[in-house]
Amino acid sequence: MDAPVVVVVGGGVSGLAAAHALVGGPNPPQVVVLEGAPRLGGKLAGDVLAGVPVDLGAESVLARRPEGVALIEAVGLGDDLVHPATTSAGLWVGDRIRAIPPTVMGVPVDAAATVDVLGEEGAARVAAEAELPAQVLTEDVAIGRYVADRMGPAVTNKLIDPLLGGVYAGRAEEISLAAAVPELYAKLRTTPGLLAATQEMRASSQRRAADGKPVFAGLRGGINRLIHALEADLTARGVEIHRSTPVRKITRVADNEATKYELEAGPVPAPTYFRADAVIVAAPASPAARMLTDVVPTAATELAAIDYASMAIVTLAVPKKHWPTTATGSGFLVPSDEGRTIKAATFSHAKWEWSAEAGGDLAVLRTSVGRLGEEYVLQRSDEELVKLAAADLRKAIGLDAELVGSLVTRWGGGLPQYAVGHLDRVDRVEAAVADHPGLAVCGAAYRGVGIAACVASGGAAATRVREHLTALATMGS
Repeated sequence: MDAPVVVVVGGGVSGLAAAHALVGGPNPPQVVVLEGAPRLGGKLAGDVLAGVPVDLGAESVLARRPEGVALIEAVGLGDDLVHPATTSAGLWVGDRIRAIPPTVMGVPVDAAATVDVLGEEGAARVAAEAELPAQVLTEDVAIGRYVADRMGPAVTNKLIDPLLGGVYAGRAEEISLAAAVPELYAKLRTTPGLLAATQEMRASSQRRAADGKPVFAGLRGGINRLIHALEADLTARGVEIHRSTPVRKITRVADNEATKYELEAGPVPAPTYFRADAVIVAAPASPAARMLTDVVPTAATELAAIDYASMAIVTLAVPKKHWPTTATGSGFLVPSDEGRTIKAATFSHAKWEWSAEAGGDLAVLRTSVGRLGEEYVLQRSDEELVKLAAADLRKAIGLDAELVGSLVTRWGGGLPQYAVGHLDRVDRVEAAVADHPGLAVCGAAYRGVGIAACVASGGAAATRVREHLTALATMGS
């Protein structure tokens, strides 16, 4: 008998991880990957700036989750795994870069340590949280609003906004606590206050840190190399990969009493149709909603309600001899209410030894620009964004050097927003999809935006599909 066919819609890291999981076991199905863009990788991309390899999207993977590192090792890149030389970042508040006090994703652990960032009044408000009436959470809340109510708005504006809002390019006042910081949410369901919860979590984190295992990992030459290695591995295993093949519609069809799926893809005037025994949709929420409208309308409606933020990465190269000696650590974050153009800066040459070595006499750094509701910022030209980023860097760290090179990478609709109730929405989507055997969804829109979370999501979708194919084979025998 011919092997069953599984179509994976989306060639980002989630879809490629799903494809890899499907073909990695015994009796693998025939897997076809359909990617709408001309290249694979989604938000994982790379380039070369002034002769130095650079990441244009994500630059690291959470090493404390096993899925991302395991996939890197599985595709033969284990020897190139590296860890940051420094992760010490600062906050650009007022006229200088200040040390980030100990926090759990922006929520303070020690009130006294927040004085430099929050001021005496703000720090006193943090300390007073311990005296507030106990409030055990029973439902999801917006982390920014909840923390502002208990610790004061300065904590949300100066700490949570840059530390957590930057991850999603969103607004702390709207981000789901349960979805974005699930460990803190779980702790607050049994602990009566924020300070008590963060102090317990900090102690636990310090115990984990004592094992010496790094929190983050990257790849020599850039984490985007994972995509090229995945493509080579999948192609060698017989996976068909089609670029520039957007899928518009998925329908269920009957084929000899078995339910199959038909996918309409390619240009509208001359569509291409694919038949599959199972389908994994690894596309962002909005296109996923469109293609699922006919087959799972309930899931499509839920997915269409997930908002996305746009942002850009401005990558710069400058002579190392002009690097300010006062600019230390891996970079800095910028609270939105400081009124700057950039939201963060990463000193790649300081954070990654491989970047310093590859750069030679050049230092590479990158800044992020734009977030939810700030699309107007991204309407500026590349030249304008480079000038604005350089101007902010001059004010922040005194970097006054001629640019040797620059790259502007725009991620339109790049980051899903986890609003209050997000996990309940995901539950509803997955429940609706589960009513359709052989269909699964995965990606950053569901249970985590990081590489490791996306790989885990792709793996879970592959497991669901494999179980369906096993059931079909059992019925057929």
